[in-house]
Amino acid sequence: MQVRVLYFGVLKELLKRDGERLELPAKASVGTLLEAIVGDRPGGGEMWKLLAVAVNREYVDADWTLHEGDEVALLPPVSGGADED
Repeated sequence: MQVRVLYFGVLKELLKRDGERLELPAKASVGTLLEAIVGDRPGGGEMWKLLAVAVNREYVDADWTLHEGDEVALLPPVSGGADED
């Protein structure tokens, strides 16, 4: 099956793209998708474990089963902001 993966925040910079289409086995989970992406890419370290994942704009966990044509957004943790003085 094929899904569309969207990268946000630092992932966009790390992977030098804002998204891609991935071919996965039928009934693959979000965890399977993450393993496929991390296995192919260097860098990122602990960030991969801290991602928020949304499928078709709904937050899901790693055991969520994907379906043909799903849109998967990978959202890294956000840091920073203004310090209060």
